[in-house]
Amino acid sequence: MAEGVDRVDTLRPDLAVIAAHVPEGARVLDVGCGDGALMAALRDGKRVDARGIEIDPECVERCVARGLSVVQGDADRDLTFYPDGAFDVAILSQTLQTAARPDRMLAELLRVGERAFVSFPNFAYWRMRWALMRRGRMPVTRHLPVSWYETANIHHVTVKDFEALAAGLDIGIENRWFFTADREVGVGGANWRAEYALFEVRRA
Repeated sequence: MAEGVDRVDTLRPDLAVIAAHVPEGARVLDVGCGDGALMAALRDGKRVDARGIEIDPECVERCVARGLSVVQGDADRDLTFYPDGAFDVAILSQTLQTAARPDRMLAELLRVGERAFVSFPNFAYWRMRWALMRRGRMPVTRHLPVSWYETANIHHVTVKDFEALAAGLDIGIENRWFFTADREVGVGGANWRAEYALFEVRRA
């Protein structure tokens, strides 16, 4: 257990919150799992049956080297191959804004999982607003570290946008957390105060 705790302590804040809220022994699908850090923490710390899907072949290799069950695939099309209710929890971390259709991605997450955790950079964060107003150019930030023409982000989502989308899709929001840099911030004024957001959602 100590090894799992150590790994959780080194996770990005939103991933650490997810790890804390995933039940012991759950069946988990991590969509866009990156290098598998969250999956490894869940496997080692909570005996979770964790599976992953990742588009980057180098990240897939790193996951496999860790002994993780990860396949290379594009979540925009490959989630359809998973059966209904195959997982207790589906995770989409810092990936929603790269999906071709975020609405369909959310629907698929809650088709294959009973509940889902979704995190994303908040494009309404005050520093982004200020940079746009002052310079008139798309900002480069900690969570959006490359120029607009290089980025994989194709949808600019805000906290309020996500909440409206969830309501429109009849998706219930169970919990929400907001972060700036490596610290959690309160819910009040989160649409302008939060650099990135994490939501726990269920089909209503």
